Amino acid sequence: MTIDKTTLNDLHIFNASGASVFSLIDYTVSAVGKEQLRKFIAHPPDSYEKLMAMQVAIKFWCSHLGQWQKAISNGTVVMLQQYYDNADVDDKPPGLLLSLFGGALLKLINPQGYYATSYSLKHFTDFFNGCRELLTLKNETDLPPLLSADLDAIQQELQDELILKIENISSSTSFATLANINCNVRKKLKSKIERLIMLFARQDALQSMARATLQLGWHFPVILQGGKMELTVEGLYHPLLQKPIQYNTIFDNKVPFLLLTGANMSGKSTYMRALCVAALLAHTGMGVPAQSMTVSRLQGIITNMQAEDNLLKGESYFMAEIKRIKHTATLLAQHQGYLVVLDELFKGTNVHDACECTKAVVEGLLGMPQHLLVLSTHLYEVATELKHHTNIQFAQFITTFTHNGEFIFTYRLENGISNDKIGYKMLLKEGVLSLLGNN
Repeated sequence: MTIDKTTLNDLHIFNASGASVFSLIDYTVSAVGKEQLRKFIAHPPDSYEKLMAMQVAIKFWCSHLGQWQKAISNGTVVMLQQYYDNADVDDKPPGLLLSLFGGALLKLINPQGYYATSYSLKHFTDFFNGCRELLTLKNETDLPPLLSADLDAIQQELQDELILKIENISSSTSFATLANINCNVRKKLKSKIERLIMLFARQDALQSMARATLQLGWHFPVILQGGKMELTVEGLYHPLLQKPIQYNTIFDNKVPFLLLTGANMSGKSTYMRALCVAALLAHTGMGVPAQSMTVSRLQGIITNMQAEDNLLKGESYFMAEIKRIKHTATLLAQHQGYLVVLDELFKGTNVHDACECTKAVVEGLLGMPQHLLVLSTHLYEVATELKHHTNIQFAQFITTFTHNGEFIFTYRLENGISNDKIGYKMLLKEGVLSLLGNN
């Protein structure tokens, strides 16, 4: 699956300034695991076979989290990385004086080297112990191929005489021996340690996705291979909301287009983000925030929700929207199997122009049934002029009004076309017109 930076930003996957989907699912114990998890989310598997292998591996971890290693912490990995980054530490074998007088002499003449030798090897021991804890999973009869391959690689890397010497270090080991081991570790193990850290990072990310699935009460989706495009979801909700409303949605090749209407702030954008977030997480192999989900494997997800003007390039907001639509159209013409979400198109022009442009885009998209498409608008005129199309399903977000004119957002998704208008009422409610002397 492909997903670009704009879409990731639209969906708040990696939102540095606020709540993000990534922070919600990050249960990694190391920075390298966190980075690997980030890669899994930003670059989901590129084939159905790889995706299913990921899902099987995450499901395995869901039932074996009690066997996750306990010896390796983030500090362990950081110390190993710093060990090889620190070029100032003496990596020469012990000389005659050190052999005769041991660590006492080194502590006097080179305290930095003494403490590096004394304590660095402890972190190597912890790391190898954690790797061996992971190897106990090889005894499980349901070990999936993806984990089996990684564990075989870890086992192969650990079959090294120098590693065995490190693991056999005890309180009675002489300092001269420690110094010799330290010298050899620095010279001979760097590439092996880097490979082991990479293998550990991958398992750290996988167990994090499993732990998040369980902790958040999410459910694994059914992924369909090839064929006609389908997406059915029940009990879908946005994972970042404290009290989310749940939605049900069905797409198929006969009705692949959903047109949403409703007033501003009625819930259209939240629903679309929830749908895309669930689709993305499904394609990483982990559970999704829904009671159930069945989805054809998607080629990608593309959104158009937060276009930005570019002052330096002299581009208006409207031109930014046009370029994003052009990019979308190019992708859809070249591939099949995209989930496309378009939120309130052409906000950078007048209402009449926005209506005409939106209708033209919709008419074009209707000729691409090999994709799943969602478009939201608060322009009632657009929806009514398109309602004769049998391959569009129309849904609305309801806003209720009290007897004294107050409005209440229900955030419920129902069939139909909304003609709710609350802009003027909001100006009144917020006292803006009173401040301006118009009321």
